[in-house]
Amino acid sequence: MKAHKESQLLICVCLFVFYISSLMSSTGPFYCTLQRNFNLDGMHKFGDVILGAIFEMNFFTAFSELYFTSEPNDPICHGFDILGFRQAQTMAFAVDEINRNSKLLPNISLGYSLYDSCSDLGISFRAALSMTSGRGEPFQLNESCYGYPPVLAIVGDSSSTRSIAISSIVSLYRLPMVSYFSTCSCLSDRMQFPSFFRTIPSDAFQVRAMLQILRRFGWTWIGLLISDDDYGRHAAHSFQSDLAQSGGGCLAYLEVLPWEKNVAALQRIVGIMKKSTSRVVIVFAPESNMLNLMEEVVKQNLTGLQWMASEAWTAAKVLHTPSYMPFLAGTLGIAIRRGEIPGLRNFLLTIRPETIGSQDSPLVKRFWENVFQCKFTSPQGELLDGSASESLCTGNEVLGNIETEFLDLSNLRSEYNVYKAVYALAHALQDMLQCVPGSGPFKGQSCANLQRIAPWQLLYYLGRVNFTTNFGDQVSFDENGDALPIYDVMNWMWHPDGSTEVKNMGEVKELASKVDHLILDEDKIFWNFESKKPPKSVCSERCPPGTRMARKKGEPVCCFDCIPCSEGKVSNGTDSTECISCPDDFWSSPQHDHCVPKSMEFLSYLEPLGISLTTASLSGALLCTVVIGVFTYHRTTPVVRANNSELSFLILLSLKLCFLCSLLFIGQPRLWTCKLRHAAFGISFVLCVSCILVKTMVVLAVFKTSKPGGSGSLKWFGAMQQRGTVVFLTLIQAAICTTWLVSSSPTPHKNTQYHNDKIIVECLVGSTVGFGILLGYIGLLAVISFMLAFLARNLPDNFNEAKFITFSMLVFCAVWIAFIPAYINSPGKYADAVEVFAILASSFGLLLALFGPKCFIILLKPEKNTKKALMGRGKPRS
Repeated sequence: MKAHKESQLLICVCLFVFYISSLMSSTGPFYCTLQRNFNLDGMHKFGDVILGAIFEMNFFTAFSELYFTSEPNDPICHGFDILGFRQAQTMAFAVDEINRNSKLLPNISLGYSLYDSCSDLGISFRAALSMTSGRGEPFQLNESCYGYPPVLAIVGDSSSTRSIAISSIVSLYRLPMVSYFSTCSCLSDRMQFPSFFRTIPSDAFQVRAMLQILRRFGWTWIGLLISDDDYGRHAAHSFQSDLAQSGGGCLAYLEVLPWEKNVAALQRIVGIMKKSTSRVVIVFAPESNMLNLMEEVVKQNLTGLQWMASEAWTAAKVLHTPSYMPFLAGTLGIAIRRGEIPGLRNFLLTIRPETIGSQDSPLVKRFWENVFQCKFTSPQGELLDGSASESLCTGNEVLGNIETEFLDLSNLRSEYNVYKAVYALAHALQDMLQCVPGSGPFKGQSCANLQRIAPWQLLYYLGRVNFTTNFGDQVSFDENGDALPIYDVMNWMWHPDGSTEVKNMGEVKELASKVDHLILDEDKIFWNFESKKPPKSVCSERCPPGTRMARKKGEPVCCFDCIPCSEGKVSNGTDSTECISCPDDFWSSPQHDHCVPKSMEFLSYLEPLGISLTTASLSGALLCTVVIGVFTYHRTTPVVRANNSELSFLILLSLKLCFLCSLLFIGQPRLWTCKLRHAAFGISFVLCVSCILVKTMVVLAVFKTSKPGGSGSLKWFGAMQQRGTVVFLTLIQAAICTTWLVSSSPTPHKNTQYHNDKIIVECLVGSTVGFGILLGYIGLLAVISFMLAFLARNLPDNFNEAKFITFSMLVFCAVWIAFIPAYINSPGKYADAVEVFAILASSFGLLLALFGPKCFIILLKPEKNTKKALMGRGKPRS
């Protein structure tokens, strides 16, 4: 913004000075002419249509008081720019080639008026004013005409800053201006520069091209150096904006290179570069800035950097010196598209210094002196610069006999842009002259007239020009006046013999889909490192899958820590900004890079606990079978027949079912096992306890019958009554189970609350009330049995099983009372294990307490298994 204000202020001052000068020249007796002439070096050629141009043919200007001089031959510039002169000659060649082309602009000759800018904004501005206002330097138009050239368009300038100033003026006249070297993206603003075009891509595309290279090699930590002008500032703005939008990197530092050789500033900048961890440095600056910078780089011996050059210094051979190449070798640069111009060399060889009076003489003579390192003399025999010298120019030197950069046409880049600019204007003029009256684009469908061509008419056709050069490149302009963007990618190679070469390694261009496409031959790139591989330039190493980036406070986004994902979260990509939670049925892998199905946890037959409980269950069932076999074999013995052997067999059968129903609690819960396990458990235990209850009641009835007057008690406990009671009590439990299963059936459930990394597969009881009633009914029968057995514990031994029943019921009740809190507080599979343990413990308690003593007598004390022994065991207590 500051640069724009400075340019606009300079424009206003120059316009004011020019206006006052014109006013003073036309009023008053003492100001009928300008007090001084502003002498502009240039080259001119007559034609039906004159094209203007501004080239930088000298590097530096002298002091400002020499800009205006009373002597027309006084020099105002020095430091000859041989490449700028070649660009001017390229335009002269293009005009000559077009004039010889019978198909392009037939019967119309092009002329030119080329001026030297001396690399100075004021001189460029004066040249533009001269061409647009008709106040330019008069020259011989033809043999009988001497006057001012009618300029229809301007080719130039080479500097973005100068183009901004010049285009601001020529846009007032709608005069087309085609630059071959101004890349500032600000010039694409059609509101400010409506008549500006260029055959070189803007810095906006150059920045995108560099970002493509950065992405290709994974460079995200970059240093940026810019020149202190419009070119550098706008490049920095575009670079920072595009870098932020793409998210492809960060700036480690951004420094502005001083124009003057400010040692302190350069030392500070190089010091920053030395301390930075960035290994890649991008420089948007002309070669003059780079020369000053490299002197300090060499002093501080700053090596190990990968330089990236903008188009302003990619092809600067002045930097290819033995002192600079150890530091700059391997540089990657963006270069203007290289082209070929057939016939240009032969045209350049025809350049000859003419007499002192020739219009082209000053610049040509200066070129001749620069190439042959000699001096011309004036007509009076003195050297042109007023000094004595033994080396005099004769003008007969042969240009083709010496090696000069002027004739090295192997790397035509800016010249190719000049060539395309001239041809673009010629094609626009051709299209304009081919207009058919009555179908033209102007008011009343009119066409332009060659004798009265207005610049704005040519501007209309220039915006629509589209042609292909002999080299095969398409030339057209978009709505902003920018050419089709394409750049070459160059690499500075340093050969073992010390020679250097800037070699083309690829190209980057914009496709029809508006996508930037990079083609790069990576295998042939010269890397100035021991590894011979591209360096790493990152603030922080990339975060692998399984981690996330956590920004470091107060530092750029490229500086971060890699934090492992927490449990249950994953990141499956590199440089993830956050970890994603796994779905409910999944959990993070050990590496946290992907989600895996959660492990299913249940009381399995394959784990030690499941195996132990299964073994105990089967052992209990087998033991019941053995006891049944023993009782069946000894069924006629008194021990078996005592106290209703039928109930004893039924108790053994129910205990066997109790042992087997515990197997339903082991294994993965299914819908049928969930429904069956509690029903089978409840009914089996009710059958067992009801048999024990009936048996206890029978014992009490038998003892009462043995007393006088108690013979009627036993009739209520006959075989049918006993069976009926057992069936009735069991049917009540069956009804409870049926109601529970119908109303709110137990179902399998995947519980994720106990553990985050696993799924607990369990059976939900459905109705807690139903489950409570089931257990409560079993407990009620057990308590009643315990109470009755406890009352009958002191009956005579020969009729008494009550002691064993009392002990068995005590064990049973103790187990199930302890089961309730243990079951409630046990998570997952351990709740099933507690229930199985309670079933097995109570079943073993009943089996051993009720049938252990009897089996002991049957198997080990057969002498006691007699009626006499059984009847004589107990004696009445006193």
